[in-house]
Amino acid sequence: MKKVLWSRSMEFNNIKSKFPIFKQKIKGKPLIYLDSANSSQKPKIVIDEISRFYETEFSNVGRSVHTLAVKATNKFEETRDIVKSYINAKYREEIIFTKGATEAINLVANTYGDKFIEAGDEILVTELEHHSNYVPWHYLRKKKGAIIRFASVNEVGEIDIDEFKKHITEKTKMIAFTHISNVTGTIMPIKKIIDLAKSKKIPVLIDGTQGAPHSVLNVQDLDCDFYAISCHKMYGPNGLGILYAKKKWVDELPPYQGGGGMISEVKKDEISYADSPTKFEAGTMQTAEVVAFAKSIKFIQDLGIKNIEKHENQILEYGLEKLRKDNSVNIIGNPKNRASIMSFTIKGIHPHDIATILDDDGVAIRAGHHCCQILHDKLGIPASARASIGVYNSKEDIDVLCESINKCKKVFEI
Repeated sequence: MKKVLWSRSMEFNNIKSKFPIFKQKIKGKPLIYLDSANSSQKPKIVIDEISRFYETEFSNVGRSVHTLAVKATNKFEETRDIVKSYINAKYREEIIFTKGATEAINLVANTYGDKFIEAGDEILVTELEHHSNYVPWHYLRKKKGAIIRFASVNEVGEIDIDEFKKHITEKTKMIAFTHISNVTGTIMPIKKIIDLAKSKKIPVLIDGTQGAPHSVLNVQDLDCDFYAISCHKMYGPNGLGILYAKKKWVDELPPYQGGGGMISEVKKDEISYADSPTKFEAGTMQTAEVVAFAKSIKFIQDLGIKNIEKHENQILEYGLEKLRKDNSVNIIGNPKNRASIMSFTIKGIHPHDIATILDDDGVAIRAGHHCCQILHDKLGIPASARASIGVYNSKEDIDVLCESINKCKKVFEI
């Protein structure tokens, strides 16, 4: 008998078994989950770690000296070290736990904005931005009289370096942009943009909610000032985000929120704050989620982020090829460098109707403006349907998606 050698492709073929949610059926059909850009499913090792922590080690962190508190604090801080290593940060103090990428961006907009933004100063974003990387800057605009400029997306869904150059002035005080578009899947030329910003001494914030689950991250090589991560999109728990901030910023910026844990000493007439990053982590932290996120990173590392990227790109190319054969399907954007997102419309069918009919076949996609109304306005459409790929997807999932789209067209007689 010929010996079968183990390979990464074999592991991806069996990967759904690592996710308990795929044991169920949706309306009698196997679950085809194509909504990972919204939120990824959780592997069993993450779910088990949350249960194990609550069952055997739960305590608040950084406050008590009893055995459980020490264990919980050590586990919490171990995750900080794991994240530091995973993204290749230089200092552990550069890793700040937040309740999500949205809070991470708000933290920067508020602290940096309060200290360094004045009336007439400019913040440069793009037309691809999720609301989480626009609304916080809008608040700052209203509060401080700042100006927001938008780098425009072209007809294929890209924003090139020359478009950024065009909008930079002596008043530009921050450049904030997405790593990967959550609508078009466009992979931004982040290194080129950061190098441009550095030549002008402008800090850069990257919204990495779509980038972190699908890309190799090396923040020292990127040389960005801030990078926001959404853990629930990285096969991790909900309610947790990470802000990477260069040490110069965590040391210089003021606290974002006040409360327990982030102080050094409190008197009636004076308060001193804890060192970084603790001064940004006010109140009771989401300890179980932080501890479990270490298992999410282990899950990604065991598969290998480059292997994940290769697998997802294969599924993406297969999906794009199949959808392009259908003349009634209009794919949103055609960027040269694209990650695992396929947004589309079908003439005569509202995206919500598409998603509802697909759900009858157990196919989960997202429909709407995807918290990206500026881009949809630019495209002249109110909404789109979006299929997004994770490690657990296969070419067979894409086949079911396309069959279900055909069913949807028959219902609407298209």
